[in-house]
Amino acid sequence: MTGPLVRVVRSGVGRRRVQTVVIALATMMAVAAAVVAGSLMVVSNAPFDHAFAQQNGPHVTAEFDPAKVGAERLGDTGAVDGVTASAGPYPTTILRATDSSGRRPPAMTLVGRTGPHADVDDLDLTSGRWARKPGEIVLSSSYEGPAFTVGDTLTASGTTLTVVGFATSAGRTADVWATPAQVRALASKDTPVTSQMLYRFDSAGSKGAIAADRKKLLAAVPSGALLGTRSYLDTKRAADQGAAPTIPFLVAFGVLGIVMSVIIVGSVISGAVGTSLRRIGILKALGFTPREVVLAYVAQALVPAGVGIALGVVLGNLLAVPLLDDTEQAYGTATLSVAWWVDVVVPAGALLVVGTAALVPALRAGRLRTVEAIAVGRAPRTGRAHRAHRAAGRLPLPRAVTYGLASPFAHPVRTLAMLLAVAFGTIAATFAVGLTSSLNEVNAIQDPENRSAVTVLTGGPGIAGGEHVPAPGTPEPEPADPAKVSAAIKAQSGTASYYGMGRQDATVAGVSGPVRATLYQGDSSRGSYAMISGHWLTGAGQVVVPGRFLESTGTEIGDTVRVTVGKQTATLRIVGEAFGTSDDELEIQADIADFPGTRPQVFLVDVNPGVSAVSYAEKLAAAIEPLGADALANSPSEQGNFVFILNTMAALLTLMLVSVAGLGVLNSVVLDTRERVHDLGVCKALGMSPRQTVSLVLASVAGIGVLGGLVGVPAGYALHGFVLPVMGHAAGTDLPRSVLDVYDPPRLLLLGLAGLVIALLGAMLPAGWAARARTATALRTE
Repeated sequence: MTGPLVRVVRSGVGRRRVQTVVIALATMMAVAAAVVAGSLMVVSNAPFDHAFAQQNGPHVTAEFDPAKVGAERLGDTGAVDGVTASAGPYPTTILRATDSSGRRPPAMTLVGRTGPHADVDDLDLTSGRWARKPGEIVLSSSYEGPAFTVGDTLTASGTTLTVVGFATSAGRTADVWATPAQVRALASKDTPVTSQMLYRFDSAGSKGAIAADRKKLLAAVPSGALLGTRSYLDTKRAADQGAAPTIPFLVAFGVLGIVMSVIIVGSVISGAVGTSLRRIGILKALGFTPREVVLAYVAQALVPAGVGIALGVVLGNLLAVPLLDDTEQAYGTATLSVAWWVDVVVPAGALLVVGTAALVPALRAGRLRTVEAIAVGRAPRTGRAHRAHRAAGRLPLPRAVTYGLASPFAHPVRTLAMLLAVAFGTIAATFAVGLTSSLNEVNAIQDPENRSAVTVLTGGPGIAGGEHVPAPGTPEPEPADPAKVSAAIKAQSGTASYYGMGRQDATVAGVSGPVRATLYQGDSSRGSYAMISGHWLTGAGQVVVPGRFLESTGTEIGDTVRVTVGKQTATLRIVGEAFGTSDDELEIQADIADFPGTRPQVFLVDVNPGVSAVSYAEKLAAAIEPLGADALANSPSEQGNFVFILNTMAALLTLMLVSVAGLGVLNSVVLDTRERVHDLGVCKALGMSPRQTVSLVLASVAGIGVLGGLVGVPAGYALHGFVLPVMGHAAGTDLPRSVLDVYDPPRLLLLGLAGLVIALLGAMLPAGWAARARTATALRTE
């Protein structure tokens, strides 16, 4: 640009300080939100794939019998046709340990490795260090947190094992790592040592390819040497189903942010053109070409936008870091960071959006004729604004309020832009409130057992993570008699209701592999899962199943299935489809009466109002301890980490979008107030007080705020109704009505007021400026 044009741009940017700041802040918020959303979208778009590629994860994890194939022969399998890389053999066994509080975690896969790095499954050591000597172990990062920290101990086979670090394996090749010598020392007759090999193949993108790869391995070793294999596709499916639900709502927030940026930047430049018609005419009279005028007004938008974009990238990266840390822990993936191309694409896209939004009103300035621009710039506007003032004057309201209510009609285009900004801000708020309510409901209904006040443990296998175990070397006690425990619960003062529950592996006709069966004794309605369709168990002969069961078996509600638990088989009728009963395995719910040989392993108890669950559990524990049982008061269930992440994302992005909407209102009100500064001076000279001036300015946006709320709430409601089912389908499930129907009339009414609040907050600053303006100063301003 030439010298005179640069001076015009610099003068315009400096003269319209409020508009300059609005463009900078609006673009900063929009870019920061886009960087956060884009970064989270990248890591939540198949996080397993990114971590798996980074670690050279194994396509096939194979387990061999060392008695039938030696380490040298296994090493040679790395040269099998199609194998691109291999690692191992590693000694492996099953670790059954006791933690320092006397509880037994679920059985864990223990693998012996000398270090975290390898050609395949190059582990990410997230904290601590690697195990260097006997008595040291490294746990999978999925255990890190309240359960275990560096320095904690586990006891197995009389050996004390100290946790010295945590590591992440994208391929889930182990739960615990130790030195190879330590693994062999912990092995026993019941948990013998096997050999683990990890392979990468040149073709492993489908189940068929994995099956072909397995056949190659099978042919390369003696008969019976290959004990089993695990495909990375199973781990990938579980990880992707957990991440997929984040994509739809991030896309929704991203679209809202882009649209609002276009609206506000276009409104700012349009206002700048509308309030500078006389200046445009003078520039043309001085010899500026239409092209130079267009460049001047586009540049006046791009200069502050460039500053805002740069600040937005920095802010977005700062805000994304803690969210990425939480996402890393939730997904169990390798170290996550903002993708470099997000910091390039988002700013480039923002500049393109700002330039396009500014170009349309700038072209209008370029097309104006010189004489027409000067004349229009001086002439007062008439027409619909006067008619609106006359109509508003008939309302039984103070004159300052009716004057403000009629003001928006003077600039219909500017008013429309302000209305759209408020409406989109209300849409974002409505959608976010519904989204967080739905996510909290999902979190609440996923673990119905947590609703009970007290859990009674009868002993025996089946309820992982909650059983007490004896000291090493002492015999396992016999489980308590469920009938005696039930009688003790019934006799205990303060008992309101209770039911028994046990989990067993079952087989179902037409389903390959085991199915986890949860069997209930008594009235289990208190612990019922949320139902997508049908109803919960009401008696024997019934079964409740997840949607994936119906899909895999081709059955529907009302059909019958044959279920075998132990040595007992029953034909059960499907009476309901339950929500979210299991992540990666099929689970069914049935009545324990259909399988009389099964015993309840826990009783879940509710206490009467006013009864302390802790004191109740202590008294009941003393009564049933001689029977071999125990009672524990349930602590309030904590919010799932994944749900917390989604809620944090929604709150952060909504705050940014609402702030952008407020800035749009601020800009429009500043333009209106400056245009009417002479009229305000006349009003002040006639006796208008500062309070009345504030009322006038706020009234000018009140109607827009109400209308924006009326438009935004239904649109946000509809957006929620569209996005939530898409999120559910991405996770492989339908959603129950309790998750979808989260809006009640009082909440919708409050959300409707959000538009008014956004408008009033955006107008507060210019209203204060107008109230403080001196009468003489306002009268001299034209």
